[in-house]
Amino acid sequence: MSQWDGKSKGTVLGYRIFVFLIQKAGVKAAYTLLYFVASYYFLFLRKSNKAIFYYFKERLQYSYFKSKKMVFKSYYTFGQTIIDKVSISAGLRNKFTYEFDGIETLKKLLAEKKGGVLISAHVGNFEIAEHFFADIDLDFQINLVTTDLEHSAIKNYLESISKKPTVKFIIIKEDLSHIFEINAALANNELICFTGDRYFEGTKSLSETILGKEANFPAGPFLIASRLKVPVVFVYVMKEPNLHYHLYAREAEVKHRDEKGLLKEYVKSVESILKQYPLQWFNYFDFWNDIKN
Repeated sequence: MSQWDGKSKGTVLGYRIFVFLIQKAGVKAAYTLLYFVASYYFLFLRKSNKAIFYYFKERLQYSYFKSKKMVFKSYYTFGQTIIDKVSISAGLRNKFTYEFDGIETLKKLLAEKKGGVLISAHVGNFEIAEHFFADIDLDFQINLVTTDLEHSAIKNYLESISKKPTVKFIIIKEDLSHIFEINAALANNELICFTGDRYFEGTKSLSETILGKEANFPAGPFLIASRLKVPVVFVYVMKEPNLHYHLYAREAEVKHRDEKGLLKEYVKSVESILKQYPLQWFNYFDFWNDIKN
């Protein structure tokens, strides 16, 4: 099924080893160890291998051998983004450089003092965005709307070695109380951030064609964003060579109560990013519900 189970791979011990290496030998030394981890994933993670191979072979139309090579490179690139996130959170922000494409969009959004909605995806490394925004004098509060299903032991460990985050979390609850938290944040001219590319079984979804094949998307971000009467911006933070990141922000054209139109525009936005960064699609499950067992 094309749902994500809400949990990520990895162990606390694995994170501890990488953090130790980052602190003692630097980020690029951790990248070297990552070759062995990526090789393990490439050799033994059957389900995620099939899912990401399908993405390269069927959706991007790469050859069989190129797709196989890209599977390994995908794991390696994903591992790099995790190492970067841990490094930056632990105080090594000065080791990285960045550029921003669309800063005026966010400045305009803040100037309107209505709050706003950011919609990102599991491409690139959006979780580090907060560490860059402060450097470009964008003083705002980001509220990340999320479920609370990540591996708690890993979360607790990362929080113990990280600087206090400025991002607040709004947890999706069955009683819909998160809607009140979202409205309160917008009233304070704060930003609400969703990821729009993973849904859970039992929740409402919308379908749209992405990369030539229909897939399901969570309805919530698009229903909420199309009804709030605030600006909506698609935001991505993409990894580039030499510890460099490129932040993209594009304002969406939103018609009131037109969630399907907003989803269609979002899909085009994600597709345009993937054309530039095909390795940074990090949905390692049967996204299109089209993989034969």
